[in-house]
This record gives sequence, structure tokens and C-alpha cells, in this order.
Amino acid sequence: MQARLASATPSKWVDAVVVAVSAAGWIEVASFANGSSEIVWNHADLTDSVAVGDPVALHPVYDVLAVGGAKHSVLRTQSFN
Repeated sequence: MQARLASATPSKWVDAVVVAVSAAGWIEVASFANGSSEIVWNHADLTDSVAVGDPVALHPVYDVLAVGGAKHSVLRTQSFN
């Protein structure tokens, strides 16, 4: 559902790069627009599909992280400044 809603609001995606990723599901991304970072969490270990330096897109309205063609529901714990 979140991915469908995010697709319906394409102007809200934020282009970012992965700064850190952990097996516990924590991923830190930095916005390309202003360099500020955001920490998100997913219940799964995404270290096999997300690596430091990867370009990603975050939809902060519907809490979706797009990595390549995959979309993951995330919990945002810290917002972009």
C-alpha cells in the first residue's frame, strides 16, 4: 500500500546516498539536495541489497526506501533538516 501511494506522489521522492547500513536493519542516508542525513529502519537485514555509497530514493511522506527497483517500507527515526 505504501509503495502504491508513494508512486502516486512522485514529486515527494528525495534522492540520497547510503552512508551506513547494519544487519539490524538500520540505514543512514544523506540527501543529495543538502547533505543532511536521515536514519531509517526496516525489520529485515538489507545488507545483501543495500551498501554504503548506493544511490537510493526516500519517500518521506509514505516512508518508502527505493533501492534500484526494490521498494522497502521503513520507519523514519530522524528527519532530513
